[in-house]
Amino acid sequence: MLLSSAELDQMERRYRASFINSLGGFKSANLIGTADSDGHTNLAIMSSAVHLGAHPPLLLLIIRPDEAQRHTLSNILETGVYTINHVHEKFIDAAHQTAARYPKHVSEFAATGLTPFWQPGFEAPFVAEASIRMGLTLREHQRLAINGTHMVIGQITLVTVPEDCVSRDGSIDIARAGTVALSGLDSYHRPQPLRRMAYAKPDREPTPLDPSVMTRA
Repeated sequence: MLLSSAELDQMERRYRASFINSLGGFKSANLIGTADSDGHTNLAIMSSAVHLGAHPPLLLLIIRPDEAQRHTLSNILETGVYTINHVHEKFIDAAHQTAARYPKHVSEFAATGLTPFWQPGFEAPFVAEASIRMGLTLREHQRLAINGTHMVIGQITLVTVPEDCVSRDGSIDIARAGTVALSGLDSYHRPQPLRRMAYAKPDREPTPLDPSVMTRA
């Protein structure tokens, strides 16, 4: 199948959205936890978290255009904090349901049966059921002129991760933690590690990483 730009433009809107969303490959599946200044909570599934830097530790989110009221974005801009929680295979159904457009007075936590978890001094809710949880502070926000999406950059200030999922070199075995991947708009996948590779150098052939590095810390 070879498609031109004109043929992509002619696709039915929802068909095109599913098609283009699938082209990006496997993506992270995360629940973004926020609250407004009155403490009303919100939870939304997103697949746009991207590593931006390790020092300081930054993650980037892309939030869709202002076609409808975006409770997540307004809460982030209002309070300056939010959480990113890996979707675990045990609560895929509940996580996916957070994509429904509930009114602002309805918390997705209550609607889906997920549990808000609060860290003292942090004004955004974590997902208690998640194995990997991060608290972030807003560092930068831009509305992108090209399509009206919002770029949100946050700095990681709190992390919860299972100790038995951290290797000696600091890498996290997210498959062991039960984290799932997302493709397209609605397909969830259990990741299966294949191999880790040693640092690439021009004078060395591709080399699998020494298994001792991958043992738990």
